Amino acid sequence: MAPFGPAAAASLLAGVCACLALPALPSTAWLWLAGLAGAWMWWRATAWRLPGPMLCGFALAGLHAGVALADRLPTVLEGADIVVTGRVVQLPEREPGRVRFRFRVDDDNRQLPPLKDKLLDLSWYEERWSRGASRDITPGSRWRLTLRLRAPRGLRNPGTIDTGKRALAEGIAATGYVRDPQSAARFAPAAGIDAWRHRMSARIAGTVSLPSHRFLQALALGDTRSLTDADWATLRASGLTHLIAISGFHVGLVAGFAALLAAAIWWLFPALGRRLPRMQAAAIAALLGASGYAAVAGFALPTVRTVLMIGLVVCARLLRRAQHMGDALALAAITTLLVDPLAVLSAGFWLSFAGVAWLLWCLPGSGERGWRATLRGFLGAQAVATIGLLPFTVILFGQASLAGPFANLLAIPWWSLVVVPLALFGTGMEWLHAGAGGWPWRFAAQAFDLAWPWFERIAASPLAFWWLPEPAWFALPLAILGGFWLLLPRGLPGKPLALLLWLPLLWPQRGLPAHGAAELVVLDVGQGLSVLVRSAGHALLFDMGPGQPEGFDAGASVVVPALHALGVRRLDAMVVSHADNDHSGGFGSVVAAFPPAIVFQPEGMEKSVAARAAPTRGPMRECTAGLHWSWDGVDFRFLHPPRWFPYMDNDSSCVLRIAAGGRVALLPGDIGKVVEEGLAKRQGDAIRADVVVLSHHGSRHSSTPAFVEATQARWALVSAGYSNRFGHPDGEVVARWRASGAEVPNTAETGAQRLLLDANGVTFMGERVRRRRLWDAAAACAAPTKGLAGRVILPPGIGSRGGACWNW
Repeated sequence: MAPFGPAAAASLLAGVCACLALPALPSTAWLWLAGLAGAWMWWRATAWRLPGPMLCGFALAGLHAGVALADRLPTVLEGADIVVTGRVVQLPEREPGRVRFRFRVDDDNRQLPPLKDKLLDLSWYEERWSRGASRDITPGSRWRLTLRLRAPRGLRNPGTIDTGKRALAEGIAATGYVRDPQSAARFAPAAGIDAWRHRMSARIAGTVSLPSHRFLQALALGDTRSLTDADWATLRASGLTHLIAISGFHVGLVAGFAALLAAAIWWLFPALGRRLPRMQAAAIAALLGASGYAAVAGFALPTVRTVLMIGLVVCARLLRRAQHMGDALALAAITTLLVDPLAVLSAGFWLSFAGVAWLLWCLPGSGERGWRATLRGFLGAQAVATIGLLPFTVILFGQASLAGPFANLLAIPWWSLVVVPLALFGTGMEWLHAGAGGWPWRFAAQAFDLAWPWFERIAASPLAFWWLPEPAWFALPLAILGGFWLLLPRGLPGKPLALLLWLPLLWPQRGLPAHGAAELVVLDVGQGLSVLVRSAGHALLFDMGPGQPEGFDAGASVVVPALHALGVRRLDAMVVSHADNDHSGGFGSVVAAFPPAIVFQPEGMEKSVAARAAPTRGPMRECTAGLHWSWDGVDFRFLHPPRWFPYMDNDSSCVLRIAAGGRVALLPGDIGKVVEEGLAKRQGDAIRADVVVLSHHGSRHSSTPAFVEATQARWALVSAGYSNRFGHPDGEVVARWRASGAEVPNTAETGAQRLLLDANGVTFMGERVRRRRLWDAAAACAAPTKGLAGRVILPPGIGSRGGACWNW
């Protein structure tokens, strides 16, 4: 085995993935031992060389992850007002009412030790008295800010983005917001490459009057801040997301242009060849051009991979050695993993390297020339990319675009050979002289607009999205094997059988309960509630979580992706328990994706502001006490509110009783003490249940002793946000339920909660337990750092919160 060939790269990648798949990291001593042993085997051994890169990858990934987790904000500092100085990095994202930006804290003795040189993900919320002040947040500017921070912690649900994993991959030590905007002080203006990108992006917007200028910003500078949700939806549905951001092909165009420019200069001035041969000068110019453009693009992973490959080819050219592209790709992968093994946590790593690897293996080049050979190569590359990357797309995003191959047939040549070169040429001209890039940018926008309407029609067609449930762990390797089999040379027998290997990926089991049983999925929506109830052939959604018109929408970000991942194809009913935003805010997004057959809500709720803001689609019916029905042997019955009950917000919540397999679950919404005691007094037998979702997220205004005693529940489920400002669930309420013999799991700790109710009893599983991840144990339980007095104001009662720790 070559020490830096494809086999070594695959072995190194396997070791990195094996380490990051563990639920917790091994001790530091074992990691160092594995790393030293692997390095010796990799460098000196011959017969045992293959395991060497694997051990090195395992150790490097563990050490990098350990440092990243140890660098996260200690829990003792969560909720405190902290003053820091530093600079804005990358491009800030401006949203209605706030600005999101990355902030690098200074590495000096004036900063708190846990925050020195740390990367923070911050938001600046614009209040009425400070509106417009955040406009000065520009890339490279230096600030003194008062912040309120917490360690990165995301929601855990099937099919949703794992923000904890993303924070680990990007090296984010804490998230938070600017606590006192009025005290913020800027003491240095914008500077650096990101500031140049920001200014150039503003020039594109100011020069090109067409709306498509936002796409030129993305294609030329990697600035996707102006793209709307509708733009991203169209790109995903048409399979063009990989083209809109700067890719390796764009870097190759710049490198090729730089090489041609250097060759032209050497041709005009032949005397230069005496100092440096023309071919070597062109190679060096290509590397410099690619590196500069990668810097302009913010060093996105596909651009880094391309720069590494170009650098390896250039080195081979300078040393006058032959370099196979497969070996160059392998060495680029090894370099990437050795420098940053946590890069495998990003989707870009897999799509970038896997796509190039498939193309190099399947299309080595026949040496033919002419337009027919070019067309055959292009169509072949499109087929290889579609088959080879489909398994990764499904695993990473839970979806596939059936229209993608057709859209790419036009988008790849048109955007890459017309739109992108014009956009890059305009950027270069603008860099040389202000105002000179206007006409290339305008031509590029007009060229883009010629094809975009066709892509929008494709995105709206039935072939656009194909949502797939979460597959089993073995589906990906089987699908890759099937793709390998399909792409083998023509004439190999049994190719149709390869399609069978795709079945676990494309048609996975949906895990539906048996007849007479029911499954409850309490989604982790933060401070809110959304519960999916499934029988053998029906699905009901009880509440949709919180949602703000210009902010976080649990319906779009959590509920809809989770329903897709769980294999829900339709909603037979939706229950809006009451109009509070934390229960109905995501209604509009869910209804748009899953139009329900019927919607239940309390009588009089349509008069509320929340209900008017989210108009329903489909038949409406009141959740009047006594209304009942049966699906697949599972009984559903509303217990509250009674007919003619006035709408009173929380106390008018729909209370739903579900009976399956001799077990009962109770969903009481946000009812308070008065309604609870009334139910316990008048319907004591009806509210007796095995599973209860705590009223009002476990607040002290609910879960009365009479109600707890009447239910006799063994599972009391809490749906609340981590460290929420309301203090839910209340400690006395939790103690009361536990004293009655109930388990009280909280979605803030368990993630989404899945319960199966059948004749065998109640089976519980939390998402953080079902899929343990080492970054879930990142709630650092650090003791108060010495020297905090006078620099950090700790609010009364702040202290170490419980949680899993990883000791570094």
